[in-house]
Amino acid sequence: MKKMIGILASVVLVGGILFGEGMTVRGAEEVIDWNKARQLRQREQNRETLSAEEQAYLDRAKAAIQSGNGPGQQGQRPQQGMPEMTPRESTGLVPLTDLKEKYKGQDGGLYGGGSNEVPAEQMKRAMEAAGRIRPLDKDGNPAADGKIVLMSIGMSNTTQAFSRFKVEADADKEKNPQVVIVDGAQGGMDAAAWVEGRGDIRPEKVWANAEAKMTASGVTPQQVQVIWIKQAVAGTGRFGEFPKSSDVLKENLVKTLQMAKEKYPNLQVAYLSSRIYAGYATTGLNPEPYAYEGAFAVRGVIEMQMKGDAGLNCDASKGAVKAPVVLWGPYLWADGVKGRKGDDLVWQKDDLANDGTHPSQSGQKKVAQMLLKFMKTDATAKGWFVK
Repeated sequence: MKKMIGILASVVLVGGILFGEGMTVRGAEEVIDWNKARQLRQREQNRETLSAEEQAYLDRAKAAIQSGNGPGQQGQRPQQGMPEMTPRESTGLVPLTDLKEKYKGQDGGLYGGGSNEVPAEQMKRAMEAAGRIRPLDKDGNPAADGKIVLMSIGMSNTTQAFSRFKVEADADKEKNPQVVIVDGAQGGMDAAAWVEGRGDIRPEKVWANAEAKMTASGVTPQQVQVIWIKQAVAGTGRFGEFPKSSDVLKENLVKTLQMAKEKYPNLQVAYLSSRIYAGYATTGLNPEPYAYEGAFAVRGVIEMQMKGDAGLNCDASKGAVKAPVVLWGPYLWADGVKGRKGDDLVWQKDDLANDGTHPSQSGQKKVAQMLLKFMKTDATAKGWFVK
């Protein structure tokens, strides 16, 4: 019983063990909505009186947890090819920005060849795209009183950090007031969910949920011009060792970019970030080295576009435009308490929730501040993000 309550409590605290509160689980007479169960559990803890129907629903959720069918419980079981998950303060892995030697055949640098600078040709594309970003009305036409929508796409880690970013950015006096920040990321919706769906939730529903958030913010898909994507694949270890595990994420990122461009015709730029440090992870969702290796998936997508892949074409003069210009956003990984060169970023145990995977309040703040600094200083972003 204590174990069962503890799992529900962790759902309340961190928004769901398996990439967040949007997770649904089969195995009972109907699919359990864990977001609803989390809310009922919160009310129960607050000593509110639940209706008979609500109490029955919560009891069914508790029973599912007790039988091993709770959110993320299957993800906690060892999987073939999964590394031992012993929480540790550092891994010995070298941040991609600092990597001078090869990692499993891959060189270092955000853009390869040991370089963290955007190659000239890609920067030219990005600056041209950024130059097209301007306030648009709800139909997507230029308007002096229009809006520029910056939206997130991702999972629970993404929405936790981006919701904090939105609060801090909206309070920043330097932010362009015509920029509307919409947190389209959703708990439970990892990279595969956005392109293939998850359980009974089809991808159309995931994108519809993102559009509903736009509507609530008073904007439309035609006004979306910039997106930030931070993604991973739940249970990455089941796909095998690197690069197979990383390639699955890369394929899903490519499809996500293509779908985003189709749904948001005025989308110009997509900034991609890989995971934060996961050395403290206690579940098989996305521990190390998979969180670290996700950076190679991000880099691989950008390299595909730079090499002229037709599926990621962003240049109308070269054929049908299939994707926005793709660049690195802030690189969020550092080797735990050892950090990385160039800044003071470290990941302490207290920066992660109990599962070692989702960021705590301090972890969310770190990501939010890095993202805000990036938007205010990056050459391709400050022109439209800052007043």
